Amino acid sequence: MSGTPREQAYRELLAPMGGALLNIRVDDERREVSTRIAGFAQSRAVYLDGAGCVLTPEGVTLAAVNASAAAPKPSPEEDRVVEPASAALRAALDRAFAETGSTPHRFTKAVVILREDRIVAERYAPGVGVHTPLAGWSATKSVVNALLGVLVRQGWLRMDAPEPVPEWSPSGDPRRAITTDQLLRMQSGLDLGESLRTSFIVMFDPSVQMIFLHQDSARIAAAAPLGAPPGARWNYTNANTQLLSRILLQQAGGTPEAFLAFARRELFDKIGMRDTVFEFNVAGTPIGASHLLASARDWARFGQLYLHDGVAGGECILPEGWVDYSAAATPGSEVYGYGAGFWTERGEGEGQRYRRARGLLADSFMARGALGQYVIVVPSERLMAARLGIARTERDDADTVIKMVREAIEATRPR
Repeated sequence: MSGTPREQAYRELLAPMGGALLNIRVDDERREVSTRIAGFAQSRAVYLDGAGCVLTPEGVTLAAVNASAAAPKPSPEEDRVVEPASAALRAALDRAFAETGSTPHRFTKAVVILREDRIVAERYAPGVGVHTPLAGWSATKSVVNALLGVLVRQGWLRMDAPEPVPEWSPSGDPRRAITTDQLLRMQSGLDLGESLRTSFIVMFDPSVQMIFLHQDSARIAAAAPLGAPPGARWNYTNANTQLLSRILLQQAGGTPEAFLAFARRELFDKIGMRDTVFEFNVAGTPIGASHLLASARDWARFGQLYLHDGVAGGECILPEGWVDYSAAATPGSEVYGYGAGFWTERGEGEGQRYRRARGLLADSFMARGALGQYVIVVPSERLMAARLGIARTERDDADTVIKMVREAIEATRPR
């Protein structure tokens, strides 16, 4: 998807996660990759036009998705990389891209910084450009937040209403009480692992197996039992977002093509996300927990929507008050500081105090994904920063990224 040479992809992404245990076979003609893990488990990914890469067993395929109307081609001026306007900004990007002398590495791929709706600095690693789609991993959850907001604005969804999950329809099922808000805030109480780690050991976590080993992740999520009453406990698990993804699919028309048309028409096209790919599982459900790829500029445009309180081009894309709702801290998440599909500094939890002590402002919030994907929104400064990469450094390189954002704020403040 990103045009990365396979040797580099293996070295940066797979080798640190136990890649030596993988037996990998690449078939360029069939556009697929098959793997075996230590000889006891196997998987197969197939590239499909319009749908990215789909994990599918032999003999089972998801029909190729029509990519529909292509986004307008950018002008040559829009393809030019915006160089930092000051020495201070250049130094901030230098530090963000500076590689460690030994493992673990940060492998920064792209940074885009906007101030007052204008790109003031951007930089890309070799082989990455302004149109290269880069994995957002769990930053995808924030895009699910936006699509849910569209449905709320249109009157098709209420966040405080029970989630319409068919598997929970029998009377007496306590999961019937779970609301859409509780799923988005990771307070559903569903007991299906947790999705906060990125190491080889996560292959044994049920929330990871749900995404990578099962054809229908939403069905697996719907089958999860309650580990706590709805609303009583915060637990970050992909199961919640996969159920929300199925709701989005159903509301959009029930097919991958209908979902993509909805996402483009109501969100991507309106905010200028041109190089964005949403991936699906074999059942045809978007993998909203983790599988959206977009260029760094597209991620920045997404953050800009939240910087503008959900308004783009003079049109309200998100409901009034939706951004503050998304950034409001969720009880129980204090160790990390989580809102509704976003991580947030608007609270007094341990995670929020840690990040603020290192420079993030108190009104900030962010889309965040594993291995160092960040889309940080700072409303009081009219600034946002997107950082994409494959960071293995401590806390997914959060300290380095926070320092970059703080330096960017100071370098671009009006004098």
